[in-house]
Amino acid sequence: MSCNSPIVLAIFVVILGAGHAVTGARVGSMMMIRQPSSSSPPVHMFREPVHMFREAPAFRNGAECAADGGRVDIAMTLDGNYLRGTMAAVLSILQHTACPESMAFHFLTAEADDTGLAAALRASFPSLDLRVYRFDPSRVRDRISRSVRQELDQPLNYARVYLADTLPPDVRRVTYLDSDVVVVDDIRALASVDLAGHVLAAPEYCHANFSGYFTDAFWSHLALNGTFAGRRPCYFNTGVMVMDVGKWRAGGYTRRVEEWMAVQKRRRIYHLGSLPPFLLVFAGHIRAVDHRWNQHGLGGDNVEGRCRGLHPGPISLLHWSGKGKPWLRLDARRPCSVDYLWAPYDLYRYSSPVIEEW
Repeated sequence: MSCNSPIVLAIFVVILGAGHAVTGARVGSMMMIRQPSSSSPPVHMFREPVHMFREAPAFRNGAECAADGGRVDIAMTLDGNYLRGTMAAVLSILQHTACPESMAFHFLTAEADDTGLAAALRASFPSLDLRVYRFDPSRVRDRISRSVRQELDQPLNYARVYLADTLPPDVRRVTYLDSDVVVVDDIRALASVDLAGHVLAAPEYCHANFSGYFTDAFWSHLALNGTFAGRRPCYFNTGVMVMDVGKWRAGGYTRRVEEWMAVQKRRRIYHLGSLPPFLLVFAGHIRAVDHRWNQHGLGGDNVEGRCRGLHPGPISLLHWSGKGKPWLRLDARRPCSVDYLWAPYDLYRYSSPVIEEW
């Protein structure tokens, strides 16, 4: 899908006999029909997730790819509860880049035994260049404060803070992605953005209510809110970031983020998981990239996860941040319209999607 092509979405319901309904969607020139089925069992209930997913097509580099491979390093977390989303994200990246064999995936997992999760990825993507790293939850568990949603309090949600400490020395730049994204453009365009000397690059949203990410206790304390003095802080979403790994290490940014997490434990200065400490350190000091690279909020808010539509403008990456996840809403037969944009990338065997030409 070209990033300049409008995403056309039409939803219909065909009523069948015996009270069944087949729900479908038209996405561009493609028609997807979801057949009625019983609720799909969650990924974590299976002992062997390797059998739960279909094998993806093989993708090969185009003629324009660099002879040396021009490796693009991508980091994600690996969690049994989000494995289905991870599979879809990887498929979308490979499908839409001209150089799929140049993608190198780095997965951080808190699982004591990650062999099943890694095996599932290798079974679905036999040629994938992937590496799995163990993230020790104890490193961050005592630093976490309760947030508005339990999922945000999981240690693995903070693994992005420790990327530079985890990745090998040969990784100088990495693109971090959450597991609830779908990429519909060539990821190389994002990964190669000019950082202009900054540590991080991400879409920046200066129209958002930045003050709402912090408590009154923070804004009433001059020594704390003074951290934003001399900069114009804007909200950015940490689910899509490009990082200069060397600059992060040299600047001691892991320690800087941890220091704000320690303040949070003492004073309760924010409510929303791992995002606010990133904002405290980096807001106003990142390289802003086009909003097309994070069409976020498709999962709704963090409490109810109500449906939201697409923002105007071109789209290169769709992000189901928020409580609602597309695979859960589709399986529950309560999807939002944007969830049908995720469904074509679903490799889960039990979803049984049928793709037909329009």
